[in-house]
Amino acid sequence: MKEINMTTGSATKKILLYTLPILIGNVFQQIYSLSDTLVVGRFLGSEALAAVGASSALMVFITSIIIGLTLGSSVLFANLYAEKNDYKLSRAMSTSMIFIIAIALFMSIVLIVFLNPLLRLFQVPSESFLYAKQYLYIVLSGLVFLTLFNIGSSMLRATGNSRTPLIFLIISSSVNVLFDFVFVLWIPLGVKGPALSTLLAQIASGIPIFIIALKRFKYLDIGLIFDIKLFREVGSYAILTSLQQSIMNFGILLIQGLVNTFSVAVVAAFAIGVRIDAFAYMPAQDFGNAFSIYTSQNKGAKLPGRIRKGFKSAIVMSSIFCGVISILIFMFAPNLIMLFSPKNTEVIVEGAKYLRIEGAFYIFIGYLFIHYGFNRGLGNFKYSIILTIISLGTRVFLSYLFVGIGYGVESIWFSIVIGWIIADITGFYMYHKQKKNDFLNTKAL
Repeated sequence: MKEINMTTGSATKKILLYTLPILIGNVFQQIYSLSDTLVVGRFLGSEALAAVGASSALMVFITSIIIGLTLGSSVLFANLYAEKNDYKLSRAMSTSMIFIIAIALFMSIVLIVFLNPLLRLFQVPSESFLYAKQYLYIVLSGLVFLTLFNIGSSMLRATGNSRTPLIFLIISSSVNVLFDFVFVLWIPLGVKGPALSTLLAQIASGIPIFIIALKRFKYLDIGLIFDIKLFREVGSYAILTSLQQSIMNFGILLIQGLVNTFSVAVVAAFAIGVRIDAFAYMPAQDFGNAFSIYTSQNKGAKLPGRIRKGFKSAIVMSSIFCGVISILIFMFAPNLIMLFSPKNTEVIVEGAKYLRIEGAFYIFIGYLFIHYGFNRGLGNFKYSIILTIISLGTRVFLSYLFVGIGYGVESIWFSIVIGWIIADITGFYMYHKQKKNDFLNTKAL
């Protein structure tokens, strides 16, 4: 597959060319995710839907740790690739693989053992508790295959190859959608059906792409080598990015816990709304991830001028996409909710409120994704963590405050938007401070 060199040519064109396969792949990944919600909502009822929604919030948090580890590693890989440091690149890839797979296995075992108290901690409604257990037991058992997929993808994307991961995302999504219907309608397994289809999809994509990635880098002679000295650098990229990702998704999990104190209809509406969210602002997230690799390669090649051009291009592209999507979401909010819950009027009303409040301001989370990618690409992970804590802290504090003093669930949706805005203001301030140092040596604000 053709690799994209981010250090030459038009910044806008290179970011778009790199982003497009990721965007298409993520469309399929969201179809993968939406398929579970759609099938459960239409054929298994609101209690099962609430269970899958609550379970998905937990899984998003868990998988964000894995995705963060691989995302951070890919930034280091891209930097070393641009520097043409093959020896260090091979040892970094090997060290990263061993570390991340070990983390995934450990998490999978611990979560399965302590699943009951974990679900109680996050106040999963009693009507949905058993469904959530059944769903999570199966999905958590496939965590290692999800990890293999993300490791393989991070290795390939670091060199500018975003097309191969696209192929396996399409395969994975197709498997998931097909078996969602098979295991719910043809072989009626209840919520176990979507969980099993997810497990099969993870196996079908994780193992092949990992093997392909190893073959792609055969010239590096990657072996099972854990370089303790290099792990300090690998760990700083992987762990700090994972920390940023997990903090961000922990905020979603805390919000889910608060939403769970409302009615089953509100929980189900939130589950649908979050799925639509992930699909709607996906282009902005992809621009941020693409800009991370772009920034890392240009930092390795010592081209700060291209980083400035890329930042402007990413902001403009994100603004256009988010603006258009927000208008569409606002116009068709009830119709979108009805796709998943066509008969439950309360779910439709609550879901439309969520989309029309939070979805009207996607442009602000779009900017936040660009700031995350920019700082990650420079290796300034502490700045990404600061922005995440600001966004998270604001939304959680205001949500619990407003609900605590008697405001309704709508106050939670407004709190999320306020968190994005405050983090964006901080992010632009950080950018201009770092620009003065040409981005190549930005140790302090």
